[in-house]
Amino acid sequence: MLRPFPLLALAIIFTLTAPAQEPKPLSYDCHRTTTPIVIDGDLDDPAWNSAPWSSDFVDIEGSAKPTPRFHTRMKMLYDDKYLYIAAELEEPNVTGTLTQHDSVIFHDNDFEVFIKPLPETESYYEFEMNALNTGWDLFLNKPYNQNGKADNSWDILGLKTAVAVQGTLNNSGDTDKGWTLEIAYPLTAFNSRQTVPQPQPGTTWRINFSRVEWKSGNPKEDNWVWSPQGVINMHVPDRWGYLHFR
Repeated sequence: MLRPFPLLALAIIFTLTAPAQEPKPLSYDCHRTTTPIVIDGDLDDPAWNSAPWSSDFVDIEGSAKPTPRFHTRMKMLYDDKYLYIAAELEEPNVTGTLTQHDSVIFHDNDFEVFIKPLPETESYYEFEMNALNTGWDLFLNKPYNQNGKADNSWDILGLKTAVAVQGTLNNSGDTDKGWTLEIAYPLTAFNSRQTVPQPQPGTTWRINFSRVEWKSGNPKEDNWVWSPQGVINMHVPDRWGYLHFR
């Protein structure tokens, strides 16, 4: 006669062998603005008052990892021409070194935008910028783990970006508050790669935001994101958040 396996032992085995649950993608309701945003990095346009801030960014793997050392949050609006993005990055020592467009921006501390305007397709778009307002834009026909190829020849035509530093850039002798940024992302930017209909109330895109933060003396960067991926990989679009145009 077999002895019944203790329930506690079964529970322990299940806990050790059950796969980790994927984080639930977040959602953001992006409202229409009738007043264009002046892109200067200061976030002082009255229109921004109607846009809610996102929740604070978390570790890319989710709540099982430590809370990021510095706060990061974003907000969005749109009109007939642009998707507007604002972000606020707490940073006691704002730095930047890269000045050449299409440099590998995440070698600096940076802010990154991942957009999939056609959720049913494999392709998507990436944009990164640093505190010097240097940008890197690229198109991916599909994720890297599906043998996707990055196309650095794609440029966001008509893109507007700006940064405002609350402190002094590249000066470790004082303590900064951080940096803020604004992006006016043209809704026509995708046309050279695929036809993307103009978003209307009810349109949904997939989107995520990432912040790469380097710590002095540590060769490994921190990855803080809006909607947690559950893995250290931003290139899993199915785990991005939802952008709902309202």
